[in-house]
Amino acid sequence: MKKLFLVLSLVLLSVTFLSADVYIKSNTHTGAVEMMGQKQPAKDEVTEMWIGDGKFTTITSGQSMTLDLNKMKMYIIYPETKKYVETDLPLDMAKLMPEQAAQMLSMMKISATVTANGQTKKIGQWNCTGYNAEIKIQAMMEMKMNMTIWASKDVPFDWKAYSEKMYPAILKAQSGSMPFGDDIVNEFKKIEGFQIASEMSMNVMGANIHITTEVQEISKKPAPAGIYAVPDGYTKQDKMTVKRGM
Repeated sequence: MKKLFLVLSLVLLSVTFLSADVYIKSNTHTGAVEMMGQKQPAKDEVTEMWIGDGKFTTITSGQSMTLDLNKMKMYIIYPETKKYVETDLPLDMAKLMPEQAAQMLSMMKISATVTANGQTKKIGQWNCTGYNAEIKIQAMMEMKMNMTIWASKDVPFDWKAYSEKMYPAILKAQSGSMPFGDDIVNEFKKIEGFQIASEMSMNVMGANIHITTEVQEISKKPAPAGIYAVPDGYTKQDKMTVKRGM
C-alpha cells in the first residue's frame, strides 16, 4: 500500500511539474518628467509574464500581449474596451499602426550596441552579470538611449531556449513604436541569461527620462486557464490603440 501511495505521489508530482509554466513578476518605475510644458508624475507599474510551451503572455495595466509560436500569431488585448488586435509572426509593426504613425515609423533609423561591462552583483536572489546597451534613434531628431542591464543564468527555466525561440519576437513586440530589426535583436542576444534588472536614461527635447525595472519573483506553477488566449466576447480590431501602441 505504501509503495502504491509512493508511485501515485510521484506520478502526480510529475504531472504537476510538466504542467507548470514560468511566472515572472517585475516592477517598473518611470521618473517624473516635464516636456513642452506638460508634467508627467512618477509612475510605478507591475508587469506579469507567463512562459509556456511555445507561448508567452505579458500583462500590464490596460493591456496584455500574447505570442503563440505554435500558431505564429500575436495578440494585443485591451481589457478596458474588450477589444484585441491579431497579427501574424514575424511581426510587422507598421501593419498594426494607424497610417500617420506607420509613416513616422518608416522614417526611423535605429541602431544598437550591446557590450558586457565586466561587473557582477546580486539582485534579490539572483547572481547577475552586467551589460551596457546604447540605442541610437534617428528620425526628425537624433535621440540616444543608454541602458545598464543585469542578467542571470540562475533562473528555474531554460533561458537559452527562451533567448533563441521567444526573445526575438518578444523584443520586437515590446519595442512599441520603434522598428527593431534582426540586427538589433542579435545585439541583445549577446546578453547571456534572463534580464533581472535594467536602468534606462534618455533625453527627449530637453527632458530627461529615467526608467528602472527589476524582477521580484520567478516561479514555476500552473498557468491560469485562458492566460494565452483572447477572452470570450472580445471584438477584433484592425489597428493598435494609439495611446498604447506609441
